[in-house]
Parts: sequence; structure tokens; C-alpha cells
Amino acid sequence: MSFNVNEKGYYGEFGGAYIPEMLYPNVEELRQKYLSIMDEPDFKAEFNQLLKDYVGRPSPLYFAKRLSEKYNTKVYLKREDLNHTGAHKVNNTIGQILLAKRLGKKRIIAETGAGQHGVATATVCALMGIECIVYMGEIDIARQAPNVARMKMLGAEVRPALSGSRTLKDATNEAIRDWINNPVDTHYIIGSAIGPHPYPDMVTRFQSIISEEIKWQLKEKEGRENPDYVVACIGGGSNAAGTYYHFLHEPEVGIIAVEAAGKGVDSGHSAATSKLGKVGVIHGCKTLLMQTPDGQITEPYSISAGLDYPGVGPLHAHLAQSGRGEFFSVTDDDAMNAGLQLTKLEGIIPAIESAHAFAVLDQKKFKPEDIVVISLSGRGDKDLDNYIDYFKL
Repeated sequence: MSFNVNEKGYYGEFGGAYIPEMLYPNVEELRQKYLSIMDEPDFKAEFNQLLKDYVGRPSPLYFAKRLSEKYNTKVYLKREDLNHTGAHKVNNTIGQILLAKRLGKKRIIAETGAGQHGVATATVCALMGIECIVYMGEIDIARQAPNVARMKMLGAEVRPALSGSRTLKDATNEAIRDWINNPVDTHYIIGSAIGPHPYPDMVTRFQSIISEEIKWQLKEKEGRENPDYVVACIGGGSNAAGTYYHFLHEPEVGIIAVEAAGKGVDSGHSAATSKLGKVGVIHGCKTLLMQTPDGQITEPYSISAGLDYPGVGPLHAHLAQSGRGEFFSVTDDDAMNAGLQLTKLEGIIPAIESAHAFAVLDQKKFKPEDIVVISLSGRGDKDLDNYIDYFKL
């Protein structure tokens, strides 16, 4: 079974491009050109040089000694939190801004929930001197104020989404409307492994630097390229897609996806798409989607703004349905406690999104000889207010 996208843009039954006629020329231009542009030697050279000198890659693969002792297994952390801008998001925005420049685009739009993708997009637009508009739900603007300030400092215009639940999905709707109205000069930088084909594949390829590095770093440290398990949190799923990419067709590597159960999978306040989702279409692709019996999108909930999404990328839907990925749902409480535990044991404060991935250590028993690599996708600076409120610090 293949876990790469096919020529029609599908992973198994998931994916495709379900888009309004007005967007067809934009998406088709991308589809026809993205692979050949990404394959150009000068593109690769510029991309790799920026990842090295601007982002600070390779990010370390860190052996978490005290965490390993506690769970009696070998735990390594892939330190995406140490990238410039504080998360994995910048790997993709650098790739897409270089692509947009080669397509002759003069204006960039993006959507953001937690603000990390908005900051990473504003950062690369500042770097390249390109106009940047970021759409963000009015509620997210209030709960992620430091990231909003960063985007404005970087020269981006932050436009509030005032419709619906005024969170990530509504920001995405606004960005898509903008793109329909400005088809010629605008490139839409999607931040997750979601959207119409070729976006899920393109974003996954830019993020695959994560698993590429894990392979040679593990070879240096353990004498073998493949861990026993790779673990990542999943909202739309770009950090996970990048962490899994080079292991998808290595059956001995267990793939573990951790999604947000919010107040409990069956509480009505959750974002546990693999458990609650049914096949549907959102933001241009066919995937697993939380919806009512008559097909209306169910409002998701998670304490982490970055996992607060009603769907999941089509690659992850395929991993869930085929059984290649093992999916865990982690509540707010378990994620927050896992985040605090990592802080106390290793001196690393994780983003609340990433903290979900660490909660799997309490849900699954690993063997003492297992090598478990966990994607530490972002740092917790942006979430300090949440931590303060939750733990009454």
C-alpha cells in the first residue's frame, strides 16, 4: 500500500481538489509547476541555505535521559522548538515563499489559528520584501495576542475573521475568498498538510526535512536509521507529516498520531477527528471531518489553538483508515500535565500542541529497548498565559 499522493492528488480515498471554478487556474498552475520548481538545483540550494543559516537547521535530536528513565524506554526529542520563530512552521513558509517568487506572485495571504503559521509567513515575507495579509479568527486574535504583535512588527496586516465561530476554519474561509478575488498576483501559503491538491503533498515535502534529519541523526547516535516509533501531535498535521514522511514505507517503524480530545472524546468539546470524523469535504479536500448527521461541520474544541480544527489532513485520514498509523486522543488535562512534566524533567517548556504528543507515554507501554522519537514541534513561550491560568502559577 502506498502512503504517497497519487497522480490525481489522492491518498487512498482522501485528498483531491474540491474547489470553486474561480480557483481552478491558481491551483492548476501550482499543480503543474510545484514539483519541477522544487527539483531545480537553484531552488534546492536557496532552500537548504536558508534552512541552515536563517532557520538554524539541522534541529537537534536530543536524548531525554530523565524522561527515558521514568518510562523505562529510550526517548529522543526532535527539537523543532529551536527553529527560528519557535516551531516547525517556518520550514514550509520558506519553501512556499521561494515557490511564490518563481511563480511571479507579488502578494501573500495566509490563515492562522495559534498564530505560529502567521508569524512564520510574516517572517518570510519580511525577509523577501513581499506584501503579507494574515487572516485570523477574532477569538484567536484575543487569545494569542503576543503572536499578533509579532506579525504586525514584521509588517503583516492581520485581518480578523468575524463570521462563524471566529476561529481557524473561519480564517481559512476568509483567506480562500481573498484568493478567489485576487487570483493573478496572490499566492496562498497554507500552513498545514490540508487543502486542495497539491497543498498536502507540497507542505509534507517541505516538512520532510524533519524525518530526513532524524534518519542520519539516529544513525550517528544509535547506529541505525529507523526508530521503533515516531510520535507527533496532529491538528491539520504538518509537523506529523514531516516527522513520518521517510518512515511511511518502513513497516518496522510504528507511526503514532496524537490528537486533541479536549474535555473528552464524547464530551461534545473535542477535536478527536480519527474517532469522531466521517468522510467529508473541508477547505478543498476530501478527508475525515467532524460533522453532524446532516453534514454540518461540528465546532471543534481544544485548549490548544493549533489543534482546534474539525478535520485532519488527507494523508493522516489515510493512515488512520488503513491502520498504518496508531491514533491516540489526549484530553486537555493529560496534555497540560505532560507539558509540565517535560518542563520539570528536562527543562524544556513545550507548546501545548506538542505537549499532547508526550501524553502518549502514559497511554502506551514501550519496551526498554525501544527507540521512541517524539516531535517537539514548538516551544511554549506563546502558551505561558494558558499554563499560568491552568496551573494557577
